[in-house]
Amino acid sequence: MTQYALFDTVIGFAGIAWNDAGLVGCHLPERDPEASRRSFLRKFPDATEGPIPARLVATVEGIRALMRGEKPDLLDAPLDIGRVPEFNAKVYEIARSIPPGETLTYGEIAVKLGDKLLARDVGAALGANPWPIVVPCHRVTAAGGKLGGFSARGGVNTKVKLLAIEGAKVLEPAPPKAPKASAAPQPSLFD
Repeated sequence: MTQYALFDTVIGFAGIAWNDAGLVGCHLPERDPEASRRSFLRKFPDATEGPIPARLVATVEGIRALMRGEKPDLLDAPLDIGRVPEFNAKVYEIARSIPPGETLTYGEIAVKLGDKLLARDVGAALGANPWPIVVPCHRVTAAGGKLGGFSARGGVNTKVKLLAIEGAKVLEPAPPKAPKASAAPQPSLFD
């Protein structure tokens, strides 16, 4: 059975989903908790909302600390790694070893996997990462100081914001688009 819980951070409502084996998903903070809830239910339609279990409290506190600009170690967060292909699991293990505020390139991870030609495969694995923040795919950049892609809402701008929160030296995100004349709600930090 999959359960999920939302929790507040200094930049919005984040979330985790879990089963008996560990975390099955994480959700980046959004201003609106209902957007986070809808996202979980799209990915896990049979999930039920529940209290954060004691074994995941440290993970939640670590995510909150990271969003405050602290540098917690999330390596002990239990993942249900059996849900992902073996190659992806290897990529995620390397990505988890990148400390907050630091980066590796897709190519550097490919070399650690034994073949520099796997850089695109590394990018594809990170694009499918179900545990953003806990598996810090935002800390993986392209060669030559370029940022590379980011599949979360807000794309590369979200990647830049996460790296900036962690104190990494990165480019500034693109300026926000001018609001339209309608009374539409303002985008969250990660839109």
